[in-house]
Amino acid sequence: MSKEKLNTGQKALQINLDAKKYGTFAEIGAGQEVARWFFHVGKASGTVAKTISAYDMAVSDAIYGPSERYVSRGRLRAMLDLEFDLLLQRLDKTIGDRRTFFAFANTVTTKPISKYGEEGGHGWLGVKFQTTPRSEPSTIIIHVRMLDWETPRQQEAVGIIGVNLIHAAFYQHIEPERLIGALLDGLTSQRVEVDMIKFSGPAFSGVDNRLMALQLVEQWLTEAAMFTADGESVIPSELLYKKPVLLERGSFRPLTNPMLDMLECAQKMFVREPSLQGEEPVVMFEMTLRQLQVGDAIDHRDFLDRVDTLGALGKPVLISNFLRYHRLVTYLSRQTQKPIGLPIGLVRLRDVFDEKFYTDLPGGLMESLGQLFKNSAKLYVYPSLDKKTGKLTTVENLEVAQHLRHLYAHLVENKFIQNIASYNPDALKIYSSELLAKIHAGDESLGQFIPPPIFEAIKAKKLFGWKQAASTVKM
Repeated sequence: MSKEKLNTGQKALQINLDAKKYGTFAEIGAGQEVARWFFHVGKASGTVAKTISAYDMAVSDAIYGPSERYVSRGRLRAMLDLEFDLLLQRLDKTIGDRRTFFAFANTVTTKPISKYGEEGGHGWLGVKFQTTPRSEPSTIIIHVRMLDWETPRQQEAVGIIGVNLIHAAFYQHIEPERLIGALLDGLTSQRVEVDMIKFSGPAFSGVDNRLMALQLVEQWLTEAAMFTADGESVIPSELLYKKPVLLERGSFRPLTNPMLDMLECAQKMFVREPSLQGEEPVVMFEMTLRQLQVGDAIDHRDFLDRVDTLGALGKPVLISNFLRYHRLVTYLSRQTQKPIGLPIGLVRLRDVFDEKFYTDLPGGLMESLGQLFKNSAKLYVYPSLDKKTGKLTTVENLEVAQHLRHLYAHLVENKFIQNIASYNPDALKIYSSELLAKIHAGDESLGQFIPPPIFEAIKAKKLFGWKQAASTVKM
């Protein structure tokens, strides 16, 4: 077929006409919408070894093993592994020398979106496949959110994205970024969101899944993607469900002592909030695409350097397109109903109250603040020291526009905005913009300005262009 973009039917037919591809379709929760495409376009006997749909929970458990949650990564993995193993057991001896086997699976719940803001459907989809006969299999797993209002439209979307996933795995696996871009062929980001992807196996031996999470956001398949300190791709609910969240936003190039001091001071205040009832929060970092830009583009090596340093602190990382804090809080509130704490510098607090940033909102600044604070979110504000004048600015003496003073006072009085008082005064004298020169020079004095685990990571992995100074090299 030509290199022009294929529609869903053409993709399914191309696979059906490919004499090497042969596999199983196992689908739970939204009909057999993916397998249906392969039967609909014809020639399915060349591709489909089996289709199965174990809707009944007892039947599903009998086949794939017990599961606490049926729409989960664990259930999907069990489906993929079992169905692929069965293919090998039953067919490898007879046709394994000329066929590349695959197992596709999904476990999905479709749900009409309520006018009251209730979430729609979501699900896990995956494909386990060989690239050559009798080779070790590789796997791609994705998590999707269905954004259509009606259930039939959500089912239709599952069918389309399932075909896209299988087709891309077969014919675009050597270009993972292009593969990701093909997932929404025939769809839009208004219909489906892909907020997690994980590649594994020999076909993806050189793939860094943290970069793939970044690609989901860069290519607008999702507004935010998350991974753990170990680089494991996750969906937000796997870490945040029913848990309080403390999140620090920054560019982290690199994270400095003031930024860590701000986080630690905010955490001490946050855990004392009565609404937490002694529960430990999930503490994490967030970077926006704008903060990742170096010049006019995103330097992927620089991005990995940043997350390597954050990983040294053992915290998960969120990558997002949320320029304004109210959108970030709205997103987090979809994952948890527990309190949300945001450590924030004084400069960022000024931006929160700058009306020019909200001209796109019908309610302007008031709408933004309403969304920011309606879900028990609090801002913990770190003071700012003017290097030239020596003036210390805090929540108490911050100047806001005259017509906003009463609003600002209301938020402070009711502790939506709280001053971080127990900070390290020495940390205020450190400016991250001055540290890159020390990194490039391999200056050991850098260790005075950034946390020890990050300093060691920068040296060991030569992050951000670290170059050991000639004077410190031992002969």
